[in-house]
Amino acid sequence: MTNTIAINIVDGRLQYLDDNTAVIANLNMQLSANSWSCILGRSGCGKSTLLRYLAGLLDDKIEWSGEIRLLSNSSENTPHENRHIKPEFAYMAQQDLLLPWLNVFDNVCLHIGLAHRQPNQREKQLALSLIEQVELSDHIDKLPQQLSGGMRQRVALARTLMQDKPVVLMDEPFSALDAVTRHKLQNLSAHLLKNKTVVLITHDPQEALRLGEQIYIMRGTPAEAIRLTPPNATIPREYTAELASYQQSILNNLEHDYV
Repeated sequence: MTNTIAINIVDGRLQYLDDNTAVIANLNMQLSANSWSCILGRSGCGKSTLLRYLAGLLDDKIEWSGEIRLLSNSSENTPHENRHIKPEFAYMAQQDLLLPWLNVFDNVCLHIGLAHRQPNQREKQLALSLIEQVELSDHIDKLPQQLSGGMRQRVALARTLMQDKPVVLMDEPFSALDAVTRHKLQNLSAHLLKNKTVVLITHDPQEALRLGEQIYIMRGTPAEAIRLTPPNATIPREYTAELASYQQSILNNLEHDYV
């Protein structure tokens, strides 16, 4: 049985070790298993900091209090320290972070190379399958500098999937792409990540409405989270008059921090 994980954050408080002011306080989130949770907020509100902390990238820079509960179908509902949750999470950054001296295949298999070994036959077949699914089979031997921005992000998506983690943390991975490429990658990601717990940071209310089965807005100083329930429809949602109306309610909540 595939391991599925939901994440509950209870009374979270986060601050940098060199700063006496909390970035986040009284943070409560319920991030459902096998669904997309989108987090919006103004620049600097702490949403990317939260994601990077969950990914284990800020352990030596952050002071955290509160509980992070992983609700798994294979274990009890218990609080976890950050070092214990990192193995469950894959992280996809805004930048593709491809290594320029590795071709598409080797970048997709990067975590195996970092373990100082070669992919076995099963892993090779999985990598080839993922590369085919992101429509890059004809470019498998190319280096990153030979690819477009959208193609590079597709490599990054395949690399993320190659790790086969139950939770995928995505920090604005589509924000630098043109509108058409962004739309295509949203659709592709919704398809390929349908059995994962996805947490997506975005500045774009339309993107949150297309992909989010639950939406949180982080606002205030220090930031707290407000939960919104989007219209009930299969993702990726088509942009309709109903979504346009709902987008206005998101903007109204976001404007709270711009007054």
